[in-house]
Amino acid sequence: MDGFQGKLRQSLQFRLSAWLCGVIAVIAVAAGIVSFLSAFQEAIELQDDQLRQMAALFDGQQLPVPSAAPHVDKLEGDPDSRVVVQWLRPASAASVKPAGALSGLPANLSDGIQTTKLGGTSWRVFVKTVASGARVAIGQRTEVRDEIARDSAQRTLMPFLILIPVLLLLVGGLIRNMFRPLKTMAWELDRRSEQDLREVAPAHLPSEVRPFVVAINRLLSRVGQSVSMQRRFVADAAHELRSPLTALSLQAEQLDAADMSAHARERLAVLRSGIRRTRSLVDQLLTLARVQDSSRERTRTVSVQQVFRQVLEDLMPLAEVKNIDVGVVGTQDARVTAPEADLKTLVKNLVDNAIRYTPNGGQINLSVHANEGQVILQVTDTGPGIAPEERQRVFDPFYRVVGHDEVGSGLGLSIVQTIAGRLEAKIDLGYASEPAQSGLRISVAFPEAAHVATD
Repeated sequence: MDGFQGKLRQSLQFRLSAWLCGVIAVIAVAAGIVSFLSAFQEAIELQDDQLRQMAALFDGQQLPVPSAAPHVDKLEGDPDSRVVVQWLRPASAASVKPAGALSGLPANLSDGIQTTKLGGTSWRVFVKTVASGARVAIGQRTEVRDEIARDSAQRTLMPFLILIPVLLLLVGGLIRNMFRPLKTMAWELDRRSEQDLREVAPAHLPSEVRPFVVAINRLLSRVGQSVSMQRRFVADAAHELRSPLTALSLQAEQLDAADMSAHARERLAVLRSGIRRTRSLVDQLLTLARVQDSSRERTRTVSVQQVFRQVLEDLMPLAEVKNIDVGVVGTQDARVTAPEADLKTLVKNLVDNAIRYTPNGGQINLSVHANEGQVILQVTDTGPGIAPEERQRVFDPFYRVVGHDEVGSGLGLSIVQTIAGRLEAKIDLGYASEPAQSGLRISVAFPEAAHVATD
């Protein structure tokens, strides 16, 4: 809960929403209170005016003094809300009181509006001396008047009760829309690979955020320059190593033709093997540097079956040395959107790895098929496979699987992962035979942009 509350406190969107909603609620409550009190007071004053107008009728129209009390049971309406009219006479004079008369009303009340207690009940009374000299009192229970005024004042609160939730919803929606470009930018940055250092487009962002985006773009530019320098250094170093390695290789071949003892020939074989491994490592370093440079390759749709044929032509001699059966399963073809050189390098490294780790007389199958809008390229072999706990580590450069004696550059799967990341493809590793937990199955799923074609 603390973590959730901490996130809310740190959220600019939440704090802005809370402050605006709080201010709106406080202002609305204050306005409602003022409106209620004003409407209540106006209703009271209006009822006072009604008492005055009724008194004016008795004065202006010279209404006669009632000579007999009307029968209460003939009166209509709520007796509690009734307005009572009573002539005030001295206490010694005989008085005729109408129904609901103001019992106990003092005859010496001063003229004007006033509130008085009669028999434990509060009355609002207006007393007026008419032209004939008589005095008339018109009264109404304050409880009834307050109820009428309260009902009238409560109706003034209805616009606030409707407006407040509507305003809160509008404020919440507007703030979410204001922050949506930031979330979209964060989502796009989160989906990028570590090699995608393109600038963030600030076109649709608020002007207050643009300086922050400009700073991010400058940082991306500096990181890009640093990464490019490192890649150029690796590529240049590998390229510089090629010439001396070629010279060493030529010297070793010439030395092989010379007469030498068996022990010297054995050491020469070790030397030539070391030179071959070093040359392979240099070639893989150059390949890795090339595939990490994503700016110069032209992307187009490439036939996977055609790439299979090119790779098998290059690697068939290696497979024949180990008597490995390498072939393509099925005739279905598919086209993926990628630089042809990258796709060929990806397949070549997968097949080369399979040949290295498949024992003599083994089998390697290549296949491609479409599934749910994806093009899935698959390479399986009958080698020892890779344990589940090591399937993430094998993509690290120079990582060696424990227990395998096969000598390689340790960069093959790193190159495969780099190319797959650039093409937004996903790699999945598994056993070729799950029951026996042997063999390796590598699947590379290309996204929906791939187009399927059949022969």
